[in-house]
Amino acid sequence: MSALTNSFLAAILVSLTTLTGIVTLFFTKRFLDNIVSILIALSTGTLLGAAFLDLLPEASEVLAIESIFTYLLAGIIVFFLVERLLFWYHCHDGKCDSHKTMPYMILFGDAVHTFIDGVVIAATFLTDTTLGIAATLAIVLHELPHELSDFFVLIYSGFSRAKALFYNLLVASMHFVGIAVTYYFYIRSESQIAYLLPIAAGGFIYIALADLMPELHKEVNFKKIFLQLVLMFVGIYLITII
Repeated sequence: MSALTNSFLAAILVSLTTLTGIVTLFFTKRFLDNIVSILIALSTGTLLGAAFLDLLPEASEVLAIESIFTYLLAGIIVFFLVERLLFWYHCHDGKCDSHKTMPYMILFGDAVHTFIDGVVIAATFLTDTTLGIAATLAIVLHELPHELSDFFVLIYSGFSRAKALFYNLLVASMHFVGIAVTYYFYIRSESQIAYLLPIAAGGFIYIALADLMPELHKEVNFKKIFLQLVLMFVGIYLITII
């Protein structure tokens, strides 16, 4: 098969990780309400781990350190502005609730990250089929805990399970956009795409620190606080070993 065909098949496989949220259909709403706030800690860990241990190290292989920090800062500012616009859109009537903007921030960040994954899939299959398969498996393993934890956060923010699945599938379509862009520019696109890595990292850091951690601070039970810390490290560790 051609590299393009392999890339699209790999993208379909990776996109299926968005369906991990289906497991929530086997849980009652009360059970989800009891655990989803704690699993925000897992999502926080995976976002920070992905930013500091995955995206930024990848960017350092292509970009100078000055460029990385510049675009990292730009990413944080861009995500702040996006959240301000979302917050204004949902809160211009004076009734503001951060739960209304948090899910869209996560989806926006995931869309950027998913686009980059699509670029990685296409670039590796263009280089070597075996390398493409290895990259695809790595992305699948990376996305499974990330998608599941993000799904729980969407539920916590008020999304229905059907709505959360729909938006996750919509975001997954960015894999194909990334593949299409990479094939359009072919090898020449590599240097331009590299700049998206620190921007996405900045977005992940912003979401973790500005949106998710404040939710963790609302917990006052010591046992649950300790569990939050453990799950945060679990999220980081999952990114590390993958």
